[in-house]
Amino acid sequence: MSINALQDLMTQAESLSAEEKLRLAIYLIEQAQLDSSRPRKKWRDLGGIAPNLLDGEDAQEWVSRTRKEDSEHREALLRR
Repeated sequence: MSINALQDLMTQAESLSAEEKLRLAIYLIEQAQLDSSRPRKKWRDLGGIAPNLLDGEDAQEWVSRTRKEDSEHREALLRR
């Protein structure tokens, strides 16, 4: 969220009643607690999650090969 959007929200909150401000504060605190209680996943944790998935083939080579195979398959279907 941009600084301007946050500033707009804070300006809007100034016009709320005391009870509404408390309800908003409670809501924001609960949301912050939920966000902080969820463990953040890290990309490096995915390393090795599917060993031998490509049987030692380079990932870029696999992508290129499968795209070529898919293109050839589509072309063969169109020739029918």
